[in-house]
Amino acid sequence: MGARRFGRTNWRGCAALAKRESQRFLAIWQQTIAAPLVTAGLFIGVFSLAMAGRPPVMGVPFLHFLVPGILMMSVIQNAFGNTSSSLVGAKVMGNIVDTLMPPLSPGELVAGYLAGGVARGVVVALVIVMGAGLALGVWPAHPLWLLVFVVIGGVLLGALGIVAGVLANKFDQIAAMTNFVVTPLSFLSGTFYSVEAMPPAMAMLSHLNPFFYLIDGARYGYLGTSDSSVWLGLGVTVFATTALVLLSWSWFKRGYRLKP
Repeated sequence: MGARRFGRTNWRGCAALAKRESQRFLAIWQQTIAAPLVTAGLFIGVFSLAMAGRPPVMGVPFLHFLVPGILMMSVIQNAFGNTSSSLVGAKVMGNIVDTLMPPLSPGELVAGYLAGGVARGVVVALVIVMGAGLALGVWPAHPLWLLVFVVIGGVLLGALGIVAGVLANKFDQIAAMTNFVVTPLSFLSGTFYSVEAMPPAMAMLSHLNPFFYLIDGARYGYLGTSDSSVWLGLGVTVFATTALVLLSWSWFKRGYRLKP
């Protein structure tokens, strides 16, 4: 009784949690998949009207320059929303115990939640790539690099969503985290402009923001050009992702703000 009979890792349990987290957003695809595509189209449409005749940015047409930034911003917001809303919803409804009681280790819990966030981010990215390709005729120059940064962005923001979900006790607190942390950091990371055009002090602050390297890496994968070294961006984002994943793991292990 009580012994783990499925080996060192509970693959079946982890897969079940990942499936549940994926089904959460697939069940309401109109909000989680179609809505980001509509939002991306609105951004591109508005900027195409407001910035008509603007010269190329970093050697590419301005509308093409916008696509990877909008794509990564959508990945960031959706990966964060998937994990944070799942945890807070379970805490508010009082069924978080149903996730903590099964024979899943802290690492397996983190992996299951992150799988849902990454899956949602990848699906949203794929939809926007297809939409931008069909509408603007722009396709990724380095698809593998784009996929790498989309996955890293999903893991990074999924882990940040776990941290926010553990700390929050109601949805209002998650909304505050989104409005005052996630959205400003993504908007001020070169989503709609090149940071090289900013004053030196602001450009330096942008280079301290991990979101900048996610967007810059996605821009390299999409257009083949970037503000900084793609390898530097990979190193910074992997470091930030590892730190947040370890923090999430330690809080699940302790049951911090999850267990009475």
